[in-house]
Amino acid sequence: MELGAKLKEMRLQKNLTQEELADRCELTKGYISQLENDVTSPSIATLYDLLNALGSTLAEFFREDTEEKIVFSEPEYIEKRSDGMIWNWVIPNAQKNMMEPVLVELEPSAGTQEDFPHEGEEFGYVIEGKISIVRAGKVSVAKKGESFYFTSDKEHHIENRGRGKAKFIWISTPPNF
Repeated sequence: MELGAKLKEMRLQKNLTQEELADRCELTKGYISQLENDVTSPSIATLYDLLNALGSTLAEFFREDTEEKIVFSEPEYIEKRSDGMIWNWVIPNAQKNMMEPVLVELEPSAGTQEDFPHEGEEFGYVIEGKISIVRAGKVSVAKKGESFYFTSDKEHHIENRGRGKAKFIWISTPPNF
């Protein structure tokens, strides 16, 4: 972070001269010039005073506005393979978000573990094959091009009772996978 450039930008936004800012903080114009040119660094107390005079805070000044990542590609996915299943977390670190999408592939006769009742909702879309959604002992079948949705307040799991591979997007909110 270029401290001096940021201070100068803030000063100019407030339409203050170096001398006016210096007067407000009981500093010299030369010292403000040195700060803005990164010749010297202020103490925390002096920086606090400067930011106060500029209508800002230390927290606001040092907050880095990082651009939100929106698009993720296959090399970023996190994959887990086990017992005829492939789980791909298609949004890395999605457990910190409000929903967690995974791409699931099930070989014939494979199924997910029983998920116990919890707060939330589940949504899915079948890309390939067909799956059986087992919720509280009741079976619902969804095939390619169909979707499913249910509240997570009952025990549930998904099985591939078909002859071919099944592939589906499964989204849980809040994150649960």
